[in-house]
Amino acid sequence: MGQFTVVPIWVLEDLVVYILGAAVLLFIVRREKRPGSIILEMLSFCFLYAAVYENFATLMGWYGYGRSLLMIFNVPFSVPLVEYLVVYSTLRLLDRDGIPGWSKPWIVGLTGMLFDFSLDPIAMRQIFDTAEGKIGRWTWFPGTGDVQIFGEPVYNFSGWILLCGYFTATILAGRAWYRKSGYKSSVGTAYPILCSLAALLILVSPLSQFILWLAPFMKKGSAGEWIMLGVNASVGLVFFFVFAWPAVRKQARREREIPAVLILIVIPIMNFAICLVGGYWDIAWLVGASTIILAGSTAVAIARTALRPTRSGTP
Repeated sequence: MGQFTVVPIWVLEDLVVYILGAAVLLFIVRREKRPGSIILEMLSFCFLYAAVYENFATLMGWYGYGRSLLMIFNVPFSVPLVEYLVVYSTLRLLDRDGIPGWSKPWIVGLTGMLFDFSLDPIAMRQIFDTAEGKIGRWTWFPGTGDVQIFGEPVYNFSGWILLCGYFTATILAGRAWYRKSGYKSSVGTAYPILCSLAALLILVSPLSQFILWLAPFMKKGSAGEWIMLGVNASVGLVFFFVFAWPAVRKQARREREIPAVLILIVIPIMNFAICLVGGYWDIAWLVGASTIILAGSTAVAIARTALRPTRSGTP
């Protein structure tokens, strides 16, 4: 096998992500008014933002990945791809009247955190004997003082809120710039790249340490991680119920919900099925609860869209 690890379940999981990613990409090409800029958002997120940070984390020795079908250096391409798909599908679902733009990063971040709870605990337990030794699909190397949830530092779950939220905030600003420019092609090309780099700089700034564990007032591994996990999730939850839940779609068309169905419903349900088939009973309650909350709330939101009266206007 040389330098490659071939584990059937890892290959299957990656293939599902790539197939669903291709389906969303086709949706973007067919349904987005300006698909070129959205595709650039996807590429910039994957290669200039998430993959850069993920590789940095592996080089720092925080965690590591098993080898898979397509790798961006030390990171399977499926990792940044699925992270982007979560952001994109949630933003599509939030394309409704009455949701202020400043609340969307928190709601998208909350979605990312729930998605992570259905994903990471399983990846941590998919450990196999391979040609490279006994390795996991995803392995954390926590410090002795780190507070953990099933072997994973608590701050990593808040980290998904930051990863998704920062990109959402910068990309929404970039889209506003694009609109104000009269949709100039130069701006449409520039903003995905610039916004991804800006999000990366914010992600590695001291602001992240404050949001993750209240630095400099508290330290990594302290109760600050639990406090901020609760605070970050609560803010997103409040914004969801105050703004997103009662909001009305400008134009109720089921085709608009395809990305949310594929990413926020299909993948969590698949993860839960893998959890049960794999016999990971210790984490089944956590994966099951996050799947029910995420997939269930997405399904209800889509159903409410179909039942609500439509409003005139451009989607």
